Amino acid sequence: MDTMGRHVIAELWGCDPEKLNNMSLVEKVMVNAALEAGAEVREVTFHKFTPHGVSGVVIISESHLTIHSFPEHGYASVDVYTCGDRIDPRVACDYITRMLDCNRREWIQIERGEGFTGAFEEHVEILPVSVASM
Repeated sequence: MDTMGRHVIAELWGCDPEKLNNMSLVEKVMVNAALEAGAEVREVTFHKFTPHGVSGVVIISESHLTIHSFPEHGYASVDVYTCGDRIDPRVACDYITRMLDCNRREWIQIERGEGFTGAFEEHVEILPVSVASM
């Protein structure tokens, strides 16, 4: 293994505001994203804010997934960090993007455990409606 892990940080825009404000749905999406990537879920904690927004964390054996939603802006910030090389954090991020009906995603992947030496990839994607609503 070249690094300790991979960390995807994603900005999800144009998401369905009703989905972003539904704590049980957001929790289900995040847990299923971890499972879709092949991770082992350990603990799950989510909180619903008033008047809107959801924050949560899914602790996995391989590290964690987090989200904070801003339904009033159709926006969610997402982190997926996986240690080792068995779990691909992009698989989980792709799943979250689809399930929240995101139509624009900006993301970077940082290789962890090597220091911040510029070892990251940056991506901006405008997603077709047909792909985003899968």
